[in-house]
Amino acid sequence: MIRVLVDENGIFFEDAVKIASKVFAFTNHTVLQEALERWSEDLMQEVSPRCFEIIEEIDKKLVEELKERGFSDAQIDPYRIMTNGTVHMANLAIYVGFSVNGVAEIHSQILKDDTFKEWYRISPEKFNNKTNGITPRRWLVYSNRELTNFITEKLGTDTWKNNLDQLKGLEKYLDDEKVLEELWNIKQKKKKQLAKYILENEGIKVDPTSIFDIQIKRIHEYKRQHLNILHIIHLYHQLKKNPDMDFTPTTFIFGGKAAPGYFRAKGMIKLANEVARVVNNDPDVNKKLKVIFVQNYRVTYAEKLFPAADVSEQISTAGKEASGTGNMKFMLNGALTLGTLDGANVEIFAEAGEENNYRFGATVEELAEIANSYNPFEYYSKDENIKDVVDSLVSGEFNDNGSYYFLDIYNELIKPQDGNRGDQYYLLKDFESYRQTHERLNKEYRNKLEWSRKCLKNIANAGFFSSDRTIVNYADDIWKID
Repeated sequence: MIRVLVDENGIFFEDAVKIASKVFAFTNHTVLQEALERWSEDLMQEVSPRCFEIIEEIDKKLVEELKERGFSDAQIDPYRIMTNGTVHMANLAIYVGFSVNGVAEIHSQILKDDTFKEWYRISPEKFNNKTNGITPRRWLVYSNRELTNFITEKLGTDTWKNNLDQLKGLEKYLDDEKVLEELWNIKQKKKKQLAKYILENEGIKVDPTSIFDIQIKRIHEYKRQHLNILHIIHLYHQLKKNPDMDFTPTTFIFGGKAAPGYFRAKGMIKLANEVARVVNNDPDVNKKLKVIFVQNYRVTYAEKLFPAADVSEQISTAGKEASGTGNMKFMLNGALTLGTLDGANVEIFAEAGEENNYRFGATVEELAEIANSYNPFEYYSKDENIKDVVDSLVSGEFNDNGSYYFLDIYNELIKPQDGNRGDQYYLLKDFESYRQTHERLNKEYRNKLEWSRKCLKNIANAGFFSSDRTIVNYADDIWKID
């Protein structure tokens, strides 16, 4: 835009920057350093030399302003847009933009406390939060007609579709056993529909009366699909030892894609599929345990998965998930969140109550305290359950066809390498808490009315997570649209 204003409209550079600074706002969607884009100066010069020149001028302007404020060269370094042959796009966005927001309360706080703490120190007025939302027209009205009709009937109006806060009116039915039974039956119907779809698309027969425990999202180490898989291996081994153990049959469903060059994420997909192959073909356990990795996770599939879920797996390492919207789609369809205190889980727990969901794992603050002393090998050596599942990665029980995918995951979990202490996403730290929470959930599912009451409580408090609310927040606070 500055190039167009200066080169094509004859506007002075200083004035063009002022115009741009009233036009552009920066919404940040991740605290992961690899996703905060940095571009090689050589590449930028080659691809867009004029924009490169303008960015140089913006960087000089930034440096001059900070020097006028008494900053030394060392103090200026964290703010520099161009340094060490690299263009730091986040610094460019914060400096020129008039607003910086995260997409969940905890995420926005981390931006202020850590990721962009230097910027927050000098420009606190720019920072704000806009929690993500989802459209109920797609993720409930279209995807789940049965639940939609149920809500309209109970509220006596369909205006809730455009004012999701009205769902709060469902709370008057929290102790109505007939209504809770009706809600339970709707979920069973959606599970039967999904079971039929899985049979048609994956060729695997699943029990629709089992717990449908679903984790569908991009494959990444911080989202910790491999924590879920390691726990499934633990359950598999327990059921092999004791086929008659007290256990509510469970179907674990995964969906998601990995970045093409992300070796470890591909290994996580390979591991999930290999565990599924072994478990699903073992007659000793496959009446109680099934594992599905859907072949082509997409919106069409998601529209069937969200309404059928009993359990929403939101198990990212605390402090790593900016927000997430899958957790909101699950909540709106009456699934209970099994999750860490991370991203929008924080607000889900606040809106619907932790007692109506399943929280586990270390908090951001707890992980910060042990960041420099954490030794995953201690957990591995002292906890038989952890040792058992981690060793299974390299024991030959699961075959990675000589790809070294599983060895790579094994090494990352317990062997320090290249200055990395190992297990950088704290799987082994959280494993026991995750295992115990699953065990409690597995037992509590058997109380049909109490489970339905928790589901209804979540649906009734999902109104905050409407994209209508999110867009109004942007319009009122950032875009200033009357």
